[in-house]
Amino acid sequence: MRLLVVEDDQTLHQQIVTALEHAGYAVDSAYDGEEGQFLGETEPYDAAILDLGLPKVDGVSVLNAWRREGRKMPVIILTARDRWSDKVQGFDAGADDYVTKPFHIEELLARVRALLRRATGHATSEITCGPVKLDTRSGRVAVDGNPIRLTSHEYRLLSYLMHHTGRIVSRGELTEHLYDQDFDRDSNTIEVFIGRLRKKLGVDIIQTVRGLGYLLDTGQTKT
Repeated sequence: MRLLVVEDDQTLHQQIVTALEHAGYAVDSAYDGEEGQFLGETEPYDAAILDLGLPKVDGVSVLNAWRREGRKMPVIILTARDRWSDKVQGFDAGADDYVTKPFHIEELLARVRALLRRATGHATSEITCGPVKLDTRSGRVAVDGNPIRLTSHEYRLLSYLMHHTGRIVSRGELTEHLYDQDFDRDSNTIEVFIGRLRKKLGVDIIQTVRGLGYLLDTGQTKT
């Protein structure tokens, strides 16, 4: 999953990015509204965390611009303002959730997980496909109850496929959603990670659809 963080406070920004990366997300950063608006309009994100009090262009204007451009990724707004009218303005602009500063990073992570689950149609923090279970809260993966150790890239790949179970996902889509903006994106590496993931899982749940991409579907998927 690939996220965008738009926050001008450098200390808070780094805390958020570090926590998200540690939780297994690919993260892009912007420190003002102008850059954030551009990234949100030109890059495919699974969710965005957007401060309202930004330099150059304020957060509500950024969010309005994203929605006008048809960008549908879930957005959590951050605000130090305690006036209810600011939160209403954010929701009216198209926000999906909000967090008021100061906040605990764990709360923000929980809200991100919830938004991503809802956006892909999953009801709980545990996603199950056949014998494979992925706990988005802990970042743990198990097959038939046995824990499986994955690298960060393998986990991101499995997580994206499991969030989109039953849908063919192209290599290009995976490349865009698994790596941040600065990563050297070579779609051939996706095949390498798919191969490693299949070996570690030891079960045949990742199907290759020739010419189209990959499909995670055992016919017994549930959430």
